[in-house]
Amino acid sequence: MLKFDLGEAQRRFYIGYSGGVDSHVLLHCCASITQLQGKIIAVYVHHGLQAEAESWAGHCEKTAKDLGVEFLTLRVNARAAPGESPEEAARNARYAALKSLLNVDDVLLLAQHREDQLETVLLQLFRGSGLRGLSGMPERQAFGAGVMLRPLLNTSKQAISDYARAHRLSWVEDPSNESNDYDRNFLRNAVVPLLKQRWPSLDKTLSRSAKHCADAQVLVDEVADELFDAVFNPADRTLCISRLLEHHRHQQQLIIRHWFRHRGLKMPSQSFVRRILSEVVAAAGHRDPVLSGQGYSIRRYRNKLYCLINLFGTDLYLPEGHQAGKPDVANLPGADLHSPEGHQAGKPDVISPPGTKKPGINQALQVPQNRVWPVGQASINIINKQTLAYKLSSKGIPYEQWQTANVEVRFRQGGEKICLPGREGHHSLKNLFQEAGIPPWERDVMPLIYLNGQLAAVGDLWISTAFYSEKAQGCISFCLQS
Repeated sequence: MLKFDLGEAQRRFYIGYSGGVDSHVLLHCCASITQLQGKIIAVYVHHGLQAEAESWAGHCEKTAKDLGVEFLTLRVNARAAPGESPEEAARNARYAALKSLLNVDDVLLLAQHREDQLETVLLQLFRGSGLRGLSGMPERQAFGAGVMLRPLLNTSKQAISDYARAHRLSWVEDPSNESNDYDRNFLRNAVVPLLKQRWPSLDKTLSRSAKHCADAQVLVDEVADELFDAVFNPADRTLCISRLLEHHRHQQQLIIRHWFRHRGLKMPSQSFVRRILSEVVAAAGHRDPVLSGQGYSIRRYRNKLYCLINLFGTDLYLPEGHQAGKPDVANLPGADLHSPEGHQAGKPDVISPPGTKKPGINQALQVPQNRVWPVGQASINIINKQTLAYKLSSKGIPYEQWQTANVEVRFRQGGEKICLPGREGHHSLKNLFQEAGIPPWERDVMPLIYLNGQLAAVGDLWISTAFYSEKAQGCISFCLQS
């Protein structure tokens, strides 16, 4: 029943074991393979969503012990976030927990079978998915630091049931599988049986169609890689707008989808991709449109297209009083790219996901706060996951001066000026930022380092002439880390 390459270097084989018949059969099969003995770890993911979950964990542990297999329980928070379905929340939590287990060369085995593939492809079809979605689940894919295998993907549910009865296996039944409130259960319980009355081999034929889609997607990816590489700037993960516009519309859409995949984002809808092209890419040069999706915003500056992750505080910050560019904010679904009624210039209209309380501008956009740099500390958190650190250098601020100074990290108030080594006069930060091509939304969160009340450095960009020195390993410079 099992057909997969055990390999030579693989160290551990984790088996996702829910206690159901499918994963029990997979575990039983693997436990009987001599080469896997001592390498198998059965993993039960406790979602905490059902009262029976604790007893199921006990059942799984006993079964693993009876088979001579190591056992592990992972407890996760599977509560759905706004806009996330219960099934999606449970899957995301489960995969995140399992991914954290794998080291290089480790393998995760899952028990999805041919009928599971059938349901997956049908669900993707009903959602209007493209080739990637209609490819269904792959038999093998990279997963964390290791690899995920689905060795039963070409095995029928009937063959699994027959194996379980022949070996007198004991498994648990999840009562939620009988509820047609969930899309997959509705397909499994009501739709697929009816379809199979007419087309008994439906699971085989749809599996074959999924394989055709997967093969076609490989070719599309090869084309997308070539197009994307010519447009993508890896330094700041932006797209070059002028190069993007050299391609025809279908290629532009392909590049943008590839961009989202590269950023690890959920694939955007076709209508959203079109809006990126028509409302942001094609916007007049004097405009500063912001098109917001779930957890990200699309924005342009000069000749670059930016995907800023998480409007609520990761990459995109627009503090209260922000004036740079006076951005036009559009929020999905269906908003226009103009300042909404009641919108104040410099204060973008922040729309919360459905069902959540609308936060104040400071709460939503994580305004950075001035702070003192603790003595003896090599780094300081700026905002969310962004850190400012210093490192030893041959050029920069003398280390002994740094150690004795009162160091503060502040943020722009307007009107700041700095004198730079090798340049005459004092220069406003506004002009320097424009000269360096720093996007407007990054300027107000750029940390300003003050020594004894004087501006000494601007992030990792510039150091003031008044503090600049060149000494072999006797200075410090700064670096911003995300």
